[in-house]
Amino acid sequence: MAGAFGWGFVGALSLLLGGAAALLWGVHERVLGLVMAFGSGVLISAVAFELVEEAYNTTSARGGVAGGLAAGCLVFFAGDLLIDRIGGANRKSSRGKQANGSPLAIVLGIVLDGIPESIVLGLTIVTGGAVSAAYLAAVFISNIPEAFAASTGLALSGWRKIRILGLWVLVAVVSGLSSVLGFSVFDTAGPTTVAFVLSFAAGAILTMLADTMMPEAFEHGGKLVGVATTLGFGVAFAISALD
Repeated sequence: MAGAFGWGFVGALSLLLGGAAALLWGVHERVLGLVMAFGSGVLISAVAFELVEEAYNTTSARGGVAGGLAAGCLVFFAGDLLIDRIGGANRKSSRGKQANGSPLAIVLGIVLDGIPESIVLGLTIVTGGAVSAAYLAAVFISNIPEAFAASTGLALSGWRKIRILGLWVLVAVVSGLSSVLGFSVFDTAGPTTVAFVLSFAAGAILTMLADTMMPEAFEHGGKLVGVATTLGFGVAFAISALD
C-alpha cells in the first residue's frame, strides 16, 4: 500500500517540477502549446496501449470495456461541467483567465483531472505485480506541460508562487491517495471489474484531453501541434513496447 502511494505521488510530482519551472523561467506560448501537444500524444498512447488494450485482454466480457469508456466519459464530463459552472473552467489557461474564476473550483478541477490517472497507477500494481513503467512515464511526462500552463496562468491572475506550488503538492498527495485507492479497492476484483475500471479511466482521460489540454495546445502551438502530438504518441508507444 505504501508502494502504491509512492508511485502515485511520484507520477504527480512532475506537476510540482513543471510548476516550479514555469514560475522560475517561464516559456514562450508557442513552445508551451507544442509541449502540451506532446503531452497529449503521450496520454493518448497510454490510453490506447496501457488502458484500453489491457482492459480488452483482461476479460472476455467486451461490453465491460465499452461500458467503462462511456461511463468514464460521462462521469468526467458531468464533474467537469459542474466545476466549470462554479468557476473552474479556465484552470489550465496560460493567459491568466483564472482571475475570473473561483480558487476552490480551480483546485477541485485540477484534482479531478489527475484522479483517474492515479487510480490506474495503483491498479497496474494489482494487474502486473508491479507498477507499469510505461504508464508511469506517460503520466509523469504529460503532467509537466499541464502544470506549466496552469502555473503560468495562475501567476498572471495574481496567485502567489508559494500558493501555486502548494497546490501542486496537494494534488501530488491526493494522487498518491488515489493510487492507494486503486490498489486496495481492486486488489481482489475480478477481471471484468478490472477491465471496466481501466476503460473507465481511459474514457475520463480522453474527455479531459479533448476538453482542457488539447484546446490549449492548439490555441498556442500553431501548425506544428500535430507533429508534436504524433511525436509524443510515438515516444510513449516505444516505452510501452519496451516495458
